[in-house]
Amino acid sequence: MTASSTSTTAWTITRAPVPPTLDHPDAWALHGAVAVGLAVDRASWGYDDIAYTAQYLVTKLREQEYATRLRLVATPADLDGRTPSAQDVVGTAHVIMPRRGNEHLVEYSLVVHPEHRRAGAGRALLAEVERIAAQHHRTTLIAESDHVGEPPATDPSALTPPTGSGRIAADDPGAVFARFHGYALEQAERYSVLHLPVDGGVLDRLHAEATGRAGTDYRLHAWTDRIPDEWAEQVAGLNTRMSTDAPMADLDLEEDPWDVDRVRQAESDIADAGHGYLLVAAEHVPSGVLAAFTMVEYPWDSPEVVFQDDTLVIREHRGRRLGMLVKAEMLRRLTALRPDARRIHTWNAEENAHMLGINVALGFRPTGVAGLWQKKLDRADPTA
Repeated sequence: MTASSTSTTAWTITRAPVPPTLDHPDAWALHGAVAVGLAVDRASWGYDDIAYTAQYLVTKLREQEYATRLRLVATPADLDGRTPSAQDVVGTAHVIMPRRGNEHLVEYSLVVHPEHRRAGAGRALLAEVERIAAQHHRTTLIAESDHVGEPPATDPSALTPPTGSGRIAADDPGAVFARFHGYALEQAERYSVLHLPVDGGVLDRLHAEATGRAGTDYRLHAWTDRIPDEWAEQVAGLNTRMSTDAPMADLDLEEDPWDVDRVRQAESDIADAGHGYLLVAAEHVPSGVLAAFTMVEYPWDSPEVVFQDDTLVIREHRGRRLGMLVKAEMLRRLTALRPDARRIHTWNAEENAHMLGINVALGFRPTGVAGLWQKKLDRADPTA
């Protein structure tokens, strides 16, 4: 597939092609995007646990059924006539346009190599993202930014979203960039890390307390890498409920529908990206309904790293400590599945006090804040 490009005075923005293999010449843009992500994460966090691999990026680009996914890269416009390479990439943006629900929406993240900031590459990437949004009749853009640490509550200049929960330093470059371009901070997510192993006595106590509160009406199930056929439809339903039951602040989000085919596609994508997963669910025995679940994902070639994906207790079953129950059970099982795991990374809405309380009790510690910024386009012009 041939890449498509647009140029500014200093920068060329290229839509990365989907290469047949990562050794193919067309893979240069993805390898460049990975290098930028590694540099950004090492500069911000001091580690590269959460940086994307090229295999992960190409897997996401190949899955286009449920969302149009694009990867943009910025390279110097003047390369003396030569073809760009991975070493020329100075910035990258990941663009997602849902295709089944939320057809008004563009979600994206944008980063620039620390050595190439304030030179216009970020502005060029953003202009292309917004041009694509207008071209596809999308009227709401939601962008994500990462921020190390969190200002104290006593900082009068800190930015606080309308939810009143979470803070971002007003002079943080990501915040300055977003506000300058007309984006409003709508939600803050706490980025937390749990260092493993969790003290066995603490975990046993929390598990026992949650089991006692839940009572005999609930029983646990755990699955790795594939949901049994008899439960796949209910897991799809839980994923749909994530889009309506989880705190969303005033973000312009609608229901994100899942079905069994999408569950199977997600499983296939996880495997193709070189990851495995563990899902723990709580069944309400009298009704046979899955009332809660939590899921973690782990890269096979990075045994120390685990990512916490979704955790949800559906509204009808809250107040029974099911959130703690499924997460404590997950940590017990993870010890056997990934004995070398040392860190779990998670993100939670700052206004989700209940889930944050569970995480803090388990030992998660605040590390940073992710800002979710929203902008409404005045028009969606297909000629833009």
